[in-house]
Amino acid sequence: MKSKEFKPLFMLMINMFVIMMGIGLVIPILPYYVEAFGATSMELGLLIAVFSFMQFLLAPVWGKLSDKYGRKPLIAIGMFGFAGAEFIFAFATDLWMLFLSRILAGSFGSAIMPAAMAYVSDRTTLERRGHGMGMLGAAMSLGIVVGPGVGGWLAEISLATPFLFAGIAATVAGIISLLILPESLTADKRQELAQTVDNSNQFIQMWHALKSPVGFLLLLVFGLSFGLANFQTIFGMYALHQFGYSPSQVGFIMVLVGVIGAIAQGGLVGRLTERFGDERVVLAALLLSGIGYIVMMLAFDFITVIVTTCIFFLGNSILRPAVNTMISKLAGERQGMIMGLNNSFLSLGNVAGALVAGLVFELNMYLPYSVGALTMFVLMGATIYWLSKRQAKQTIRSTV
Repeated sequence: MKSKEFKPLFMLMINMFVIMMGIGLVIPILPYYVEAFGATSMELGLLIAVFSFMQFLLAPVWGKLSDKYGRKPLIAIGMFGFAGAEFIFAFATDLWMLFLSRILAGSFGSAIMPAAMAYVSDRTTLERRGHGMGMLGAAMSLGIVVGPGVGGWLAEISLATPFLFAGIAATVAGIISLLILPESLTADKRQELAQTVDNSNQFIQMWHALKSPVGFLLLLVFGLSFGLANFQTIFGMYALHQFGYSPSQVGFIMVLVGVIGAIAQGGLVGRLTERFGDERVVLAALLLSGIGYIVMMLAFDFITVIVTTCIFFLGNSILRPAVNTMISKLAGERQGMIMGLNNSFLSLGNVAGALVAGLVFELNMYLPYSVGALTMFVLMGATIYWLSKRQAKQTIRSTV
């Protein structure tokens, strides 16, 4: 990758790492944090879900604004807003302040991902887009899994310390982005996109998007995020109930398997998609993710927990950027809007997955993993059917 392409991408990777680290550090701490406020497991699930719900509501809005005003302002606003939310969490004295923090974090955090993905689309060719998305995904994966380790370690000082650290990191990243990151969308292009902006209701946009060429892929994003949420929501509770692990042990596992996932995204996704094509990579990743859910239920000690979780993370780490690349290639010029809708379907899947996981975990601790495995296998079958129909249509067009 050329230097002029790598420097902005590296800055975006730092931003996504910081945001996902801030999200990830909640995983081992939140159950203990809310316990200090006398909250129930239902309220814990709501705290997790409300973050994704705000992303669902606002990501398309931010995406359209990035088409109108550029990627850089939205990225900076998102970083500063997320920092403020982390500071509120750190200094919270009541449960309502935790909910306020999560609402603000979801609101401003949702500005960054669609703008960053659209930025990559602006600056890369179709051939190099898979590599760019993979690098961005690697930073996100590394952040989401380093976060629990950082959170577990800093929580030894106090439960508030991890959130102070995340707030300071997001503030610094926002300032650097404002000063250094070049704008990827020219003024002429912004003016052109602003004239064609869609101001209709978000749900109408989502319905129209489902009938567009990217419609199935957006449903796929919803499904894979629903499945992944069944892991993310209950992993800490599962590790505590099944093995009696502490937050630091949960954090260590997440860091270790996350490094493997980040390496896979940064070093494998681009090469795999270039060699085998996006479609085959997505199908293989869905299969591996489904198998990963099953083998995680067979783990019986610390080593097997790590190994089986690595298998699951490997599949998911390859899956997301590969699907994002397919969406980007079909999105045309409306990269910001489509990536915003992409983030909305992802967030809606997270909301549904978190609520379902919290509910079925009360019935049986293995049920969330079973639901996740079933989801991945169903998505694999649906993807095979969609690809076959798409191929048939292309064959008919080529013969006409």
